[in-house]
Amino acid sequence: MQLSIDGTTHELDVEPDMPLLWVLRDELGLKGVKYGCGIAQCGACTVQIDGQAVRSCQVMAGDVWGEVTTIHGLGSPETLHAVQAAWVAHQVAQCGYCQSGQITAAAALLAEVPNPTDTDIDDALSGNLCRCGTYPRIRAAVKTAAKKLQEG
Repeated sequence: MQLSIDGTTHELDVEPDMPLLWVLRDELGLKGVKYGCGIAQCGACTVQIDGQAVRSCQVMAGDVWGEVTTIHGLGSPETLHAVQAAWVAHQVAQCGYCQSGQITAAAALLAEVPNPTDTDIDDALSGNLCRCGTYPRIRAAVKTAAKKLQEG
């Protein structure tokens, strides 16, 4: 099976019913994609497929319909994505476990809604749980990233 992940095409010998989450973590070593609940309720495993935020624990490898972007593919340590930079600036992370899913979902939101309202942000990220409760910082970081992306 061939999957395009973070700009690289991978030839994988996996069963089509293997969850994408396990392909990413176990087959490719992309540990930034987190396992949280396994039932698509927490959002820790969120990745993008063709720009759409999805729960990788519930998408089977054989059902992947396009380019997969993980937290590893959004930016690099040298060139952070605007959302990643805003996360750092607003000191969003506490325990950090939910952050890769939150950031990936926020980047998908900003690609669709360049100037989101509080309601847009809350709706887009409502399924991404943060046990530390940094939701006000998350919202502020998304707004900062939106401004940065609009500035170019």
